[in-house]
Amino acid sequence: MISDDQIGFAVAGLGRIGKRHADILAAHPECRIVAGCDVLPGRKLEFPESLPLFHSVEVLLSSGIPFDVLSITTPNGFHEVHALQALDAGKHVVIEKPMALSSLGCQNIIAKAKKHSLEVFCVMQNRFSPPVRWLKDLWSSGKLGRCYMIQVNCFWNRDGRYYQKGGWRGSKEVDGGILFTQFSHFIDMLVWLFGGINVIAAQLGNFNHPELPGFEDSGQVGFKLPDGGLGSLNYTTSCWDKNFESNISIIAEKGTLKIAGQYLDRIEYSHIRDYSIPQSRDFDSRYGVFNGPEANHRLFYNSVVNRLRNRSAATIDPADGAGTIAIIEQIMKAGNVTSA
Repeated sequence: MISDDQIGFAVAGLGRIGKRHADILAAHPECRIVAGCDVLPGRKLEFPESLPLFHSVEVLLSSGIPFDVLSITTPNGFHEVHALQALDAGKHVVIEKPMALSSLGCQNIIAKAKKHSLEVFCVMQNRFSPPVRWLKDLWSSGKLGRCYMIQVNCFWNRDGRYYQKGGWRGSKEVDGGILFTQFSHFIDMLVWLFGGINVIAAQLGNFNHPELPGFEDSGQVGFKLPDGGLGSLNYTTSCWDKNFESNISIIAEKGTLKIAGQYLDRIEYSHIRDYSIPQSRDFDSRYGVFNGPEANHRLFYNSVVNRLRNRSAATIDPADGAGTIAIIEQIMKAGNVTSA
């Protein structure tokens, strides 16, 4: 039970995403940052000098500094061990995607949290994008009927500017691959909407990242939905120079729709039986106005606060985080990486 006026957070991993978490927490009226943790020297980090900074999660947790939640934004391969350490120390955990790099790792975290009666929050901020929230509500209402087909496309750029020599990105053991690092958000959409999928075929290729052997930079995945509908996931990090777009198209019994944009931030098409998107202020205020991914992270932390204050149920069940990893494992099992 959180009893203080503000919930105390420490942030482990103070790179670009960690800094976003720290900035959002610092601005949140019900949160306070008490410490940070990163392997880099403090002078290389954008972190308040007035707050203690540690160079390992172990030292942070043994320091005696009181706080309630550890936000884990370290490289992917450390998420599991850092979460388990925090839970054993009596801390709730926020875990940036992916939850872990294996289904077993996810289950270890869930079991540990249950043992200590603590909360695990997986960061899937695309769930808070206004068009995605609209799609979830629409699907849950039954207005679309049965889903016949769904197509998910994610066409991004990750080149030498991203995979810098000596960094953790591109390491199979620490990064995991682009389904973990870039595209797990879109697989989460399939878990959130349909409860999961069954992968039936996958083709994976490495077209222009020869420095990353064993990694795919592109994939085509065919799957079935629980009610028998068909689906495909097409993804790449091989777009030249910059990201192109992401989109989700649904062809259903009672309608067709498409949400698109790099962050699934616009409703591009909607034609649904006996339904029109309300053109009203109430509709806009219900689903919000997209102001970039930082806005979605703020909404995510609102949901964390509300859960810890017992105002609402968890918005993202950790079982969904585990379900996303299980689907990635299905894809990797179904397809072998070939180099062009």
